[in-house]
Amino acid sequence: MDAAVLAIWVLRLLFLGGLYLFLWSVVRVLLRDLRAAAREPGAELGRLVVVSSPSGEPPAGAGFSLDAVTTLGRDVNATILLDDEFVSGLHAALTYRGRSWYVEDLGSTNGTYINGSRVEGVAGAAFGDEIQLGNVRLRLERARR
Repeated sequence: MDAAVLAIWVLRLLFLGGLYLFLWSVVRVLLRDLRAAAREPGAELGRLVVVSSPSGEPPAGAGFSLDAVTTLGRDVNATILLDDEFVSGLHAALTYRGRSWYVEDLGSTNGTYINGSRVEGVAGAAFGDEIQLGNVRLRLERARR
């Protein structure tokens, strides 16, 4: 066997090893994500606490458990129902991806705000941030343990 054939076999084996290493890392990441998604169904990811609500519904101090995807609005199909005339039917969505929270304005008329800054598209949110929809202000908090 000459050196060229041996070199080609070594390259083939290195390529195959690299391919298996890549596939193993993809499977490892997928399994980690599946385990995180399969947590106990009742586990809270976070909470929204009403800071102020001029209409009184929901009352100030009320808390809502958050799912991985939570919609907020005046529509009965929203996960969290906010009774305020300046809140759209499906006003905003709060999603938990990876280990971070994101707020998305769903085309509302009056906009969605995080700490006073208007959300354009999708914006990151952290625990302690205030989210405002219409006249209702909510604070994102950690889940109760």
